[in-house]
Amino acid sequence: MITVTLTNDILKRISAIDENKFLLSTVKIPVVTANKLRKNSKKKSSYASNKIEGNPLTEGQVNAAIDSDPHRHFLKPEQEVRNYFLALGFLEDKVKKKAPFSREMILEIQALVEKGASREKIGLRGAMPPGFLFAVYDSQSGCAEYIPPEYSEIPELLDELVQYVNTTDDHPLIIAAVVHYQLVTIHPFEDGNGRTARLMSGYVLDSNGYGFNGIGSLEEYFAYDADEYYRSLQMGLPALYYSGRDNPPHPEIWIDYFLRMVELYSAKVYELSKKSGEEELFTGLSYLNIKEKELLDFLIRKHLYEFTPAEVSRMAGVTNKTIINRCAKLTGNGFLVPVIVKERVRSYRLSEFTKANRAKILKYLTK
Repeated sequence: MITVTLTNDILKRISAIDENKFLLSTVKIPVVTANKLRKNSKKKSSYASNKIEGNPLTEGQVNAAIDSDPHRHFLKPEQEVRNYFLALGFLEDKVKKKAPFSREMILEIQALVEKGASREKIGLRGAMPPGFLFAVYDSQSGCAEYIPPEYSEIPELLDELVQYVNTTDDHPLIIAAVVHYQLVTIHPFEDGNGRTARLMSGYVLDSNGYGFNGIGSLEEYFAYDADEYYRSLQMGLPALYYSGRDNPPHPEIWIDYFLRMVELYSAKVYELSKKSGEEELFTGLSYLNIKEKELLDFLIRKHLYEFTPAEVSRMAGVTNKTIINRCAKLTGNGFLVPVIVKERVRSYRLSEFTKANRAKILKYLTK
C-alpha cells in the first residue's frame, strides 16, 4: 500500500485546490446551464479517458456516438466511450445516495467499462495458462512494461484499499490519488484497469466535495500528456510489482503530479463557471421585456424570496394572470424557481442564481 508523507509542496497544492473550491462556491449559474455544462464535461471525460488507452475516435466522433440511438450497433471504440459516459452517470447516482466505496462498486464500474466485451474480460482476472505471464506489454517492442501482482492476491489487496478509504484520516485529495495509483498498480482486471481507476478516483473526489459540481474534466489533464501521466504512475520503478511498486519509496512523485492536475482542473472549472454565469446572466436579462424586468427588480428590492402570484398582484396593482405570465418568463430564464405542490405551482422563489447575482442584476436593470 502506498504511504504518503505530506511535503510542503503537497500541502501548498491542497491549499490552492481548496481556495479554488471556495471561489467556485461563490459562483452560481442557472440549473439549465449547469446541466448542459455537466453533460458536456462527461463527454469530454469519456473522450479523454479512452484516448489515454489508445481509443482512435476524435472528440466530435465521441460526441456523436454518445448522442446516437442506443439501439443501433456500435463499433468497439464507440462502445468504449459510451460505456464510460454511462459509468459516470452511474457514479453520479451513487454519490447522491452516499454509497460507500466498496469492492462491489469497483467490480460494477469495471463491468460497465467493459460492457459488450467477452465474458472473460469482465471481473477479476484469474490464473494464466502454464508457461504464460500476465503482464502489460509494449505494443511496439513486445516487452513487458509492467508485471502486476499474482491474481490470487487481488481480493486481499482490494479489501486493503477499501478499508483504507473507509477508515483513513488522510485528506480526500490524497485518498483519491491513492485510489488511482492502487487500482492501476494492483491491475485487478484483464482490461479496463486505467478507466476504472480514473472513475473510482473521481468518485472519491465527488463524494468529498471535490467534484466541482460535475463541471470540467480532470481526465482531460491526464490525457494532455499521457507520457507524463504514465511516468508519474511508474515513478521510475522496475516493471515487477514486487520490486517497489507495492510500496514505492517516493510516492510524492505521483501525489504531486495528481494534485497538480487537480489544481489546474479546479482553476479552469472556476473560470468556466464564472464566465458561463456572467454570460447567462446578461443573455437571460436581454430576453426579458420591460415589464418582466420591472417585476424582477421589484421582487429583488422587496426581498420577496418566496411569494405567490396573488400576493404580488395585490402589491403591484396588476392582475394575477399577468403576474403568472411574467413569472413563467422569469422562470424560463433561470431567475425564478416554481414551488410545486401536488403537481401544481403553489408559489415561486428567487433562484440561487438570482440571489447570488443580486447586485449585478439591479445594476443592469437601473441602466
